[in-house]
Order: sequence, then structure tokens, then C-alpha cells
Amino acid sequence: MQSFASLYPVCAMALLSFGVSLWLYKSRVKAIKSGSKLSYFKFNQGEMPDFAKQAEQHYANLFEMPVLFYMVLLVAFVTQTDHLGLVVLAWIYVLLRLVHTYIHLGSNYLLYRMRSFLASFAVLFAMWIWVLIALLLK
Repeated sequence: MQSFASLYPVCAMALLSFGVSLWLYKSRVKAIKSGSKLSYFKFNQGEMPDFAKQAEQHYANLFEMPVLFYMVLLVAFVTQTDHLGLVVLAWIYVLLRLVHTYIHLGSNYLLYRMRSFLASFAVLFAMWIWVLIALLLK
């Protein structure tokens, strides 16, 4: 029987994405209440407060690199090349993305944000190498 341990980090990332989507919604409501024009949301034109742009940018970011995270774990699960080491890397990736989210939607201090992103990138790259080697050895 195959372990589902590699799918739990996938669920955690999905929950993070849902949480950020709620943050984005609240940011947009706050922007409208503070005087932003609805035309921004209709046509993506006009000015938005920085906090709303920040939330929008981060939400879009969760559908860029994390897509490769979902894919590597799906490939590992389907090909039965998932392993405890890969699961540990996956949880490290999720933790780093949580840190990235906290920084981006909080202080947005660029140096810390960049470091958390680069660390998550390195972990994701290692996950793909892990699965590639496991597939080659299978």
C-alpha cells in the first residue's frame, strides 16, 4: 500500500493559497472602502493602494513556482518514487513559502523576502533532482 505522506504538504500549500485568497479579498474590500475605483477590478486599470497591490502580487506568485511543487509531488506519488526524504523536503518547502508569505504580506522587507524565495527555490530544485534520480534508478 502506497503512503499518502507526500500529499499532505500539497494540501498544506493549497490551504496557504486559500488563505492568501481570503487576504486578497479583504485587501480589495478595504481598498474599495478607502476610495479605490471599481474600474480597477473591471479593467485592471487605475491606481490601487500598495497593500492591495502587495496582496494581488503575492496571490499571483502562489501560482508560479508552487505549480512545480505540486507537479513534482504528483509525479513522485504516481510513479511511486516518493520517499521520506522527499516528504521532508516538501515540508521544508511549505515552511519556506509560509515564511515568504509572512514577509511579503507583512513588512515586505525585500532582502528577507528574496532569501526565503531563493531558499524555497533551492529546495524545490532539490526535490526535482531527487525524483529524477529515483526515476532513473527505477
